[in-house]
Amino acid sequence: MDTGIIVALLLAIVVGVSLGLLGGGGSILAVPILTYVIGMPPKEAIASSLFIVGITSVVGLYSHARAQRVRWKTGVIFGLAAMAGAFTGGLIGGFINGAVLMILFAIMMIATATAMIRGPKKGAGDTSEEPKALPLVRVILDGALVGIATGLVGAGGGFLIVPALNLLGGLPMAVAVGTSLLVMSMKSFAGLAGYLFSVQMQWPIVLAFTAMAVVGSFIGSALAGRIPGASLRKGFGFFVLAMGAIVLVQEVPRVLSLFAGG
Repeated sequence: MDTGIIVALLLAIVVGVSLGLLGGGGSILAVPILTYVIGMPPKEAIASSLFIVGITSVVGLYSHARAQRVRWKTGVIFGLAAMAGAFTGGLIGGFINGAVLMILFAIMMIATATAMIRGPKKGAGDTSEEPKALPLVRVILDGALVGIATGLVGAGGGFLIVPALNLLGGLPMAVAVGTSLLVMSMKSFAGLAGYLFSVQMQWPIVLAFTAMAVVGSFIGSALAGRIPGASLRKGFGFFVLAMGAIVLVQEVPRVLSLFAGG
């Protein structure tokens, strides 16, 4: 087996750990790994990451559901809006230059990393058992916007969904994480459907990567609660920020060359 593929499969465990532990971060790691370690074209890497995150999220969702950490009504409403947005984003993404998509992805990484490092506002969210009445229009609008970002650049959106659920529905953070996996699974498959109209995937590699990510998700679930959340969030945020900067350094010259060539 090619060395790059072996390294990528080992890194896939980290993708799963992130999803199981933090409820997000899967695509932010998976897309650069598939692109720079395995050498997939950007569009194929984004489409593959949607499948990987979708399957891994379903597995993680089962564990959270058993622990009653999923708010099904909130998740389904948010998820349906996100699915529509993700399908639209996937269709649009299939016709955008790969280097431009990677630039957009890097911007998403940097924005996400900044939010992680800053952390939630003090007093955000309600830790009570009963959620507040859902502002349906805002839930649907936010879901659609997050979905478009997901489908367009392959970002699972967990770090966007968790704060949104925490603030909009007043969900405790643990419940927001579990519910976010429901939303991510729904919209990841919708975004994938949009990309399959224009992208062919390397299924043996994608399935192997997914299997390793699922293993990692179990590890992440087991570690949940044992690592201080604030320290983990900030450390991961700086890591994602560094990866976003690397992607920009790699892709900006390619985009500039397109304009120069035109």
